[in-house]
Amino acid sequence: MSEAATPMRPRVWPMYRAMVGVGLLCGLLIVGVFTWTRPAIERNRAEALERAIFRVLPEARSSRSFRLAGDAHFLPVAGPAAPASAADGPLFHAGYDEAGDMVGLALEARGMGYQDVIHVLYGYSFDLDAIIGLRVLESRETPGLGDKIETDAAFLENFERLDVALVSDGSALAHPIELVKPGRKEHPWQVDGITGATISSAAIARILGASSARWLPLVRRNLGDFRVEE
Repeated sequence: MSEAATPMRPRVWPMYRAMVGVGLLCGLLIVGVFTWTRPAIERNRAEALERAIFRVLPEARSSRSFRLAGDAHFLPVAGPAAPASAADGPLFHAGYDEAGDMVGLALEARGMGYQDVIHVLYGYSFDLDAIIGLRVLESRETPGLGDKIETDAAFLENFERLDVALVSDGSALAHPIELVKPGRKEHPWQVDGITGATISSAAIARILGASSARWLPLVRRNLGDFRVEE
């Protein structure tokens, strides 16, 4: 067979080398951009969290963050706190007035919504035994429907004084948080849902109910952990 009739073989190695090189370059660029922007991202998240703390605890003028150590006591977190990851466990942000007296606690909580995990911060008043504010820290709910949990004024009114009082021995909620149909709220521990966003509003009620039932009895037993030392 003549040389002209010999089939041409593709040059695989140069193509492979070029593809690997491009892949490595893209990977290095992604890692570099992430490393370069991460401090700014973390700083922005910490500042957003601080603003949210003062929104859900309007009487607070300063705050300090704590994490549960084992199953016993709450210990202060060194430095400014960013929103906690699910793996790290929740953070507890104590709010203090100008005299340094504690006015409440802002608690992080998360749970599954319609599309993804919803991450919220809610304010708890010791004097009122009630949730007194709610801010959504992270959500990917459907725009125009599920995201009403962040914008619907009537829905947010549920959390201006949502009853989470404990039973006499402090071991559990006296009345678990309950979602009801829009306009059917009769008791201070009930949450009016949102028409057209039932799943998302039910998720908020479920997240707050599970978090308050789990953490408030423990918080109440360890109030001294959150006091500011003179």
